Amino acid sequence: MEVYTVTVATGTSEYSGTNNYIYVTLVGEKGESERTLLDNPGLDFCRGAVDQYKVNSPSHLGSLLLVRLEKQRYWVEDNWFCRYVTVEPPGGAKAQTFPCYRWLIGDIKLEIREGTARTLSDESLPQLLAHRRTELEERQKTYRWVTWAPGIPRSIDAKTEADLPQDVRFDNEKRSDFEHSLQYALLELSLKKLAIKFGKSWDDLDDFQRIFWKLRSPIAEYCMKHWKEDSLFGYQCLNGSNPRMIQRCKKLPGNFPVTPDMVQSSLPPKTNLNKELKAGNIFLLDYAIVDGIPTNTIRGELQYIAAPLCLLYQHPDQGLIPIAIQLEQTPDLDTPIFLPKDAPLAWLMAKMWVRHSEFQVFQVLSHLLRTHLVIEVFCVATLRQLPAVHPIYKLLAPHLRYTLEINCRGRTQLISPDGIFKRVVSTGGEGLLILAQREYKTLTYRSLQPCHDFNDRGVSHLPNYYYREHTLMLWDALHSFVSDMVGLFYQSDRDVQEDLELQAWIRDITQEGFTELPNFGMPSQLSTREELITLLAVIILTGTAQHAATNNGQFDWCAWVPNTPCTMRRPPPTDKDAVTMDMIMATLPDISQSCMQMAITWHLGRPQPDAIPLGQYTEEYFTERRAKEVIDRFRKQLKEIEDNILSQNEGMDLQYLYLLPRRIENSITI
Repeated sequence: MEVYTVTVATGTSEYSGTNNYIYVTLVGEKGESERTLLDNPGLDFCRGAVDQYKVNSPSHLGSLLLVRLEKQRYWVEDNWFCRYVTVEPPGGAKAQTFPCYRWLIGDIKLEIREGTARTLSDESLPQLLAHRRTELEERQKTYRWVTWAPGIPRSIDAKTEADLPQDVRFDNEKRSDFEHSLQYALLELSLKKLAIKFGKSWDDLDDFQRIFWKLRSPIAEYCMKHWKEDSLFGYQCLNGSNPRMIQRCKKLPGNFPVTPDMVQSSLPPKTNLNKELKAGNIFLLDYAIVDGIPTNTIRGELQYIAAPLCLLYQHPDQGLIPIAIQLEQTPDLDTPIFLPKDAPLAWLMAKMWVRHSEFQVFQVLSHLLRTHLVIEVFCVATLRQLPAVHPIYKLLAPHLRYTLEINCRGRTQLISPDGIFKRVVSTGGEGLLILAQREYKTLTYRSLQPCHDFNDRGVSHLPNYYYREHTLMLWDALHSFVSDMVGLFYQSDRDVQEDLELQAWIRDITQEGFTELPNFGMPSQLSTREELITLLAVIILTGTAQHAATNNGQFDWCAWVPNTPCTMRRPPPTDKDAVTMDMIMATLPDISQSCMQMAITWHLGRPQPDAIPLGQYTEEYFTERRAKEVIDRFRKQLKEIEDNILSQNEGMDLQYLYLLPRRIENSITI
């Protein structure tokens, strides 16, 4: 009789333990061990427990192939989360680790592989080939594509988060915190709303200070004090919640008839608009994408939206500043061009209209579409086409944690016909979907790659563009990390071409996930290692740094409601001279809308208590030494980036820390 030592690790989150019966069988090349009930004196499989057992086998099993776990009900059903199993063969041979990280629900039998990553071509044993095939067949039945709405990326087939398999659901602590924080924010804002209504309604911009109670941040307070300044307006174009909108203007658009005389007072005396255009110092924000979008009706009142054009100048002393704003795409007598030399209230209102369009674009396009929905495609395809032993599954799995649930919650609670956007946002309802569909038609794989994005927008040399600097540092580190990891498992381009599971994965992404995109530009097959490396770096960067850049600052820049209003209750002004404080207050969100904007942006933008920072892997999918060394090198690079960013921000009044590695989550979880 041969005796194997088996160690079983139970999950650490709430309700991970079980009082059900757990059996184990070891499967080797030369046979199977006895089916063994794992039962030590006292309680087994408590939350966080690491329990050790002896398993007998009639003879030596040879190379271990699988560990078969079985859970059977005892009195009541009690789900169990298994982290991993280690097996030490008789004779003191080295223990092998079998990663699991799965829920066992009901009376179930689950077979898990030893942790060494293997591509399909690495397999030769029929039993292991059959295991891969069976795993994918079961996953493809469980994780199905669905078209949630036409003209946007396809998503997981789940009407609500309750329809998702437990393996991709929030842990209980995460679920409780998510729901509690939303209720906390809404309750506090409801109390504010009640207090304000018993006082007086908004009649002055300073009145918005009355919703700054416990929910606050240093940047939000800085914004409250300085939001009227042109320099802060320009700063937000570079380092606010939507830092990808700005582009270099080489020639004025035909529908934006700004003359040199109009803006001369914003430029130094010895230059002019034409010279600065040639010098590359003129930039543009163009919100044509929101032109003609149907607007929301809130409590019976029609809301409004503009499609502004905003010209900015990189001033040698003042930094990036706005110098001309037109609030609609078609110039005429009712569409004046607003200038800094106009009456202060007129110029201020023009900037508020630009920032209002900014709210729509950053929430719906930069945040929702270009991070959440894009990553969901990769998430579903990975679950459907790559078995758990595949190196690319192991690489991506930590970066896909919780994404399916947060997206389901977004669809049911945020952007649904009766969701929060419908209650407070000018593009809520039909407009939101049309806006996303417009952007999706023009979405390109190239624009998801930061080097191309910055070059194509002509902003590679814009000073104080911290988002660009930090993104490129992170891209280099990620590309190097992914390149090293891919190099461990693919020795040549041919290895990539012949990996049938990998090719099925890329086909699922392009043909099932990103449908209706003839100009997307992502190949439907992978031909080289470099193509694979770039794609993996894009996926991880999008789900980590890009999401952090748009999500984490939304409370900072939206809490002071006049700076980034979620809706506008009156149409854009057609006469610069007619702008009054009464008009501004009647246009900006009302008390209820302002309170909701503050609550939601705090709830979505706050640091998550269970956040796993970029590069930290609490679930160890890779067990081999060389892969762990690659992860260690990546962490060292991230530490260098962290030190660099902290040093750069030292002493700055307005710090840019959204891309500090420890503040970037490893996946989209909010």
